[in-house]
Amino acid sequence: MSHLQSISREPRKVLEGVATRQQMYALFNRHAQAPADEHRATGGRYVGEWFEVSEGDHDRMFEILPPLFYRGDTFAMREFVAARVTSVFFALRLDGGLRHFHGYCDLADPSAIDRMRAAIIARESATSRCMSRTEKLDHIWSTTGTEFRAYADPRFTPAFLGRRIVVVYCAQQGKIWKPLDELTDAEIAAKLPVQFRHLPDIAAA
Repeated sequence: MSHLQSISREPRKVLEGVATRQQMYALFNRHAQAPADEHRATGGRYVGEWFEVSEGDHDRMFEILPPLFYRGDTFAMREFVAARVTSVFFALRLDGGLRHFHGYCDLADPSAIDRMRAAIIARESATSRCMSRTEKLDHIWSTTGTEFRAYADPRFTPAFLGRRIVVVYCAQQGKIWKPLDELTDAEIAAKLPVQFRHLPDIAAA
């Protein structure tokens, strides 16, 4: 099975903490470097990704354009990423307060929004703060500048083709490109903000 075939469409957290406005817009373009393949054409690279936003940015996105629909705690943006994939915003009562989230849902799937909502609530209701390895890698990808991350094209080692790669530094070779999913625990820790480096691991998001 190729790397491209393994892309998950299940709900998954791609940024730890509340995104700043700058981070939110960067996350909207999280896959701008991706190859023009089937997953990009269908929006499949985005489906399932979610992150927390501020109340101000949630409300601002509601006011930019009339929403595609508005239902209680949820509204969807009128502009689609691709096919039937669009931004969906949630205002969810968690920990005694109202928190706000953005996720990409495929509206061709009637259960997508409910599954996204349920996944966010389950993840954010955890009794202790933790991150899975996948969440750590996604946080690194989300916060790494475009000059230090890429989707490997024919300029890179053939084994890297189509994979997400990031710059790492090593004493022997200096700056090198390495597949994101092959980062060691030490390399992950070096790239994470200090407050996230020692969060306990969980098996899955």
